[in-house]
Amino acid sequence: MNAYFQIANDQGKCAIRFYPATDGGEGIRREELLDYLTVKNILYDQKDMLAVLNGFSEPVTVKTTTPFTRADSDFVKVTISPDNMTVTVRVIPPFEGGPLMPKNEFISELTSRAVTYGIDDAAIDAFLKDRKYCTDVVVAKGTPAKQGSDAVIDYFFNIDPRVRPTLNEDGSVDFFNLNTINHCKKGDLLARLTPAVPGEAGTNVKGERIRPRDVRPAILKYGHNISINEAKTEITSEVDGHVSYVEGKVFVANVLEVENVDNSIGNIEYDGSVRVNGNVCENFSVKAGGSIEVMGVVEGAYLESGQNITIARGMNGMHKGVLKAGGNVVSKFIENAKVTAGGSVDSETIMHSEITAGTEVRVSGKRGCITGRCTATISVTTKNLGSSMGSDTIVEVGVDANVKKRLQDLQKEVAEINKQQASITPVLEGAKQKLQAGVKMLPDQLAQIQKLAILNKQNSERMAACVKELEQYQDILDAETTGEVIVTGDVFPGTKIVIGDVSMVVKGAMKYCRFVKDAGDVKMAAIY
Repeated sequence: MNAYFQIANDQGKCAIRFYPATDGGEGIRREELLDYLTVKNILYDQKDMLAVLNGFSEPVTVKTTTPFTRADSDFVKVTISPDNMTVTVRVIPPFEGGPLMPKNEFISELTSRAVTYGIDDAAIDAFLKDRKYCTDVVVAKGTPAKQGSDAVIDYFFNIDPRVRPTLNEDGSVDFFNLNTINHCKKGDLLARLTPAVPGEAGTNVKGERIRPRDVRPAILKYGHNISINEAKTEITSEVDGHVSYVEGKVFVANVLEVENVDNSIGNIEYDGSVRVNGNVCENFSVKAGGSIEVMGVVEGAYLESGQNITIARGMNGMHKGVLKAGGNVVSKFIENAKVTAGGSVDSETIMHSEITAGTEVRVSGKRGCITGRCTATISVTTKNLGSSMGSDTIVEVGVDANVKKRLQDLQKEVAEINKQQASITPVLEGAKQKLQAGVKMLPDQLAQIQKLAILNKQNSERMAACVKELEQYQDILDAETTGEVIVTGDVFPGTKIVIGDVSMVVKGAMKYCRFVKDAGDVKMAAIY
């Protein structure tokens, strides 16, 4: 039982009688005691009070000079939780000889504080039967809202295919058996919707309604060659073909299959996936909303895919070839080409090319090497890096290329604004001084000054926006420094390695190492 106190009558004066805690109960709360004495206008000696509050094991009485003029009933302190879901009371006993508070007055203490819901009669009755003073008693609870569940769509095909070549036991890479296309048969179940379930409202102790969070609905979005059931919860394929997922929508199309992309076919632009059994010749283009799979070679051509690009025998870009994929790029070799992938880039060799990958670049051939410029957000892994012939090689990791480009564009724009402001500000200052001196200006001069003032305001607003965006992108740039470069063979001198906002140029030959950012520098570390 908790320790408690009571006002007693000591020869016509108020005395404070303290009863110690039992069975490990809580001691007297200093703030509770002092607040009560203040409310009741009872004066006390601070030294005597402090001595008691420092600890006591037997009942103790502290005398006061305040006359005992009345015998008050129980004092009820009501505490409502910040979320209005729980009401707790602490009761201080009545003055010696004072009446015990009946249940109806106890309830009135609650209703006077707008507590109207969830009152626990059983808890109140239990307290009134066995009054444990200066003890927390929960006397009312609200009903929390029952949260619903969002709609869920389950897709029965791979909506995020990650193309990865197979590494054979002998160390070679199989670029043929990749299974990059999601094939489907007529009648195949493609997706199932589990509808949203709305929540149920709750009520707090003040009788106020508590709304559950809004649930997120969903619908099955699909294109041609797909049917949906009456309940609008399942979609199935109407044809044999290829299923893909693009921006939340399911498509089924037959794969466009050709032998070669040359003069006999011309350029290809197709919503689905494209399979080229032969080669893509110089100066031709293939654009596909799905994946592009070339079983031969690509020579100086342009390939653009909404998903993945796979080239079984490699690409010779002839300094004009381009591969652009929303997903991953896999090519046996990449030479003299520009490659941009939203995901990863895999090859046995990358030579004299410009590579930008959203995630990783992996060169996994036995004699694989990277020369040229290679950028990836997460990591670059290769056998050899650079060339003994001194070919320019720059490898950059840890930063999204799009973020870095935007940062550079903003910096350029800020420089342009500063340059413009440098010519505007002196003119405006000069005009201001003339006007203050009472110099009259011609209408044309005033019109020009007004134009410059408007431009000055626009520049200031744009500068503020640029600076704010620069700070945001700089924070991203500073944070994205966990990238690494892994070389399992040789790193040749002259190679430049950039990680986030720091860089190093390799001075001497290195072998079997990993480059990471550590303490503001690019440092070599062990491969684990």
